[in-house]
Amino acid sequence: MIKSNKLIFLLFYSFFILYACTKQEKKNISKNKNHIKKESLLQEKVLPQKKLDTLNNKNVVSFLTEYGKQNSETKIRLETRLGNITIKLYKDTPLHRASFIFLTKIGYFNTTCFHRVVPNFIVQGGNSENAKTAQIRNKYKHYLIPPEFKKNHKHKRGALAIARDWENNPQKLSMPFEFYFIQNKKGEHHLNNEHTVFGEVIEGMSVIDKIIQQETDRDEWPYVDVNITTFIIE
Repeated sequence: MIKSNKLIFLLFYSFFILYACTKQEKKNISKNKNHIKKESLLQEKVLPQKKLDTLNNKNVVSFLTEYGKQNSETKIRLETRLGNITIKLYKDTPLHRASFIFLTKIGYFNTTCFHRVVPNFIVQGGNSENAKTAQIRNKYKHYLIPPEFKKNHKHKRGALAIARDWENNPQKLSMPFEFYFIQNKKGEHHLNNEHTVFGEVIEGMSVIDKIIQQETDRDEWPYVDVNITTFIIE
């Protein structure tokens, strides 16, 4: 009789433990499902921003068009050891404006300097011997931008334009990483409709004149780097 009671007790206890474990397991499954659901919702919120980080040569137009809608800034300050330059980007060259804002916000230009200085012609920036400069270029696969030539944007003194390859480039696609300012007081109008002008200097032309006076090597690169630090103003 005692053995029988013990057997019944053990069976009842085993059933209770099994029920409790099953109930807890269901709670854990429900909790995990809720966690997965919340995590999924979180991913949905950040996914659009991650998509913007996939800029390449195949989606350049769609990427920059969308990026431009989300980032409408037009004024940037470039700080150098010789002073500051404030530029205004044109809204009617939306792809070039968006690209310049994009590269500013990811910190690309902060790794670069003015690497080409030609008196009575231009000062060119956007490159350096910094390893980070090459890393960012490689990450975005040297994407190219379709030209945005405008009759009202000329290569006047203070114009901001984009560099491009002249060989094997019949479409005159722009290289986004390097830009230049026209320093010549008469302008460089032979470059109109060859390079896209997408902005202009609104303050700091005297700084550009100082950069022009820097002593350079045979590659027109200043012996003492004129490094660039960029800030979005508005």
